[in-house]
Amino acid sequence: MRIAGAASALPPHYYPQSELLQAFKLYWGSRLENPRMLDLLWSHAGVDGRYLVRPMETYLELDTWGKANDLWIETALELGSTAICRALAKAGASLSDIGAMFFVSVTGICSPSIDARLINRMGLPLNMKRIPIFGLGCVAGAAGIARAADYVRAFPDQIAVLLSVELCSLTLQRDDLSIANQISAALFGDGAGAVVLAGDRVNATGPRIVDTCSTFYPSTEDVMGWAISEKGFRIVLSPEVPNVIREHLGHDVDAFLAGHGLTRADIGCWVLHTGGPKVLEATQEALGIPQSAIAASWDMLRKTGNLSSASVLLVLEEIMAHRRPAEGTWSILAAMGPGFCSEVVLMQW
Repeated sequence: MRIAGAASALPPHYYPQSELLQAFKLYWGSRLENPRMLDLLWSHAGVDGRYLVRPMETYLELDTWGKANDLWIETALELGSTAICRALAKAGASLSDIGAMFFVSVTGICSPSIDARLINRMGLPLNMKRIPIFGLGCVAGAAGIARAADYVRAFPDQIAVLLSVELCSLTLQRDDLSIANQISAALFGDGAGAVVLAGDRVNATGPRIVDTCSTFYPSTEDVMGWAISEKGFRIVLSPEVPNVIREHLGHDVDAFLAGHGLTRADIGCWVLHTGGPKVLEATQEALGIPQSAIAASWDMLRKTGNLSSASVLLVLEEIMAHRRPAEGTWSILAAMGPGFCSEVVLMQW
């Protein structure tokens, strides 16, 4: 099993972080209990700018969840089709080659699902297997790769496509003045990523997927997720997230690697979900690695913000295109998310 191609698609509207901050200051204004806190939170976000699905000044028009979700559907189809075509081109494959599509998102929902609508829009195979997945949040990029790898392991003469579309700006609760929402407003952006996975009987190049591991942490439901109401998705984001990472991730990775006769010292390339500065710092501590080892993750956070499940796919794209390690290098791709849980993929370049 190999990752034959990875590509992204980003919306056309890009804003420096300073412009976005000023917009929120004007909107929230005197309702903020401590305006200085907003400046502090944004200064620590580690983000230079983000892509948005619409011009910033038009977001006030999205005054219902239905309007926001309709825009999510429209944009998911546009960005999704672009990301898929780009990933297939990098893999040297065509639309007709797709045996299965895995679609992940946590920022909108529809039925028929986006993968079904893309069959009509793109002319995808009518007998393509469709696996839409909702609710995994930030971990879904890594989990989607793992589930797609399971598929091509069972069908080694086929390719599977993973598509992630996360339009986080459409979920923002503008009248939620909680610290969690202020952090969310500083961190999350919009974008899509796609990955092509090829079975062993397909002539493909790219990092080989050796194994995957899923781990669920009991009684951590309140750490991260959505509180869903008639207004849409309201962020649940506990300050305990970094502590959960420090407590579990190192042990999880060690146990997983030991099953293959490896240790962390054998890993020469880390492909990690961007999260945020505190998440990346906790990850470095948990794994005992320097910041330079996950420079691609820090760079993508700075360039695009946190794109939830799509983030790790953009990090993968960056490494495959510009920071590809030497042949034979062992690699870990990983993310964590609502549940709380982790997903780890062992690869070899």
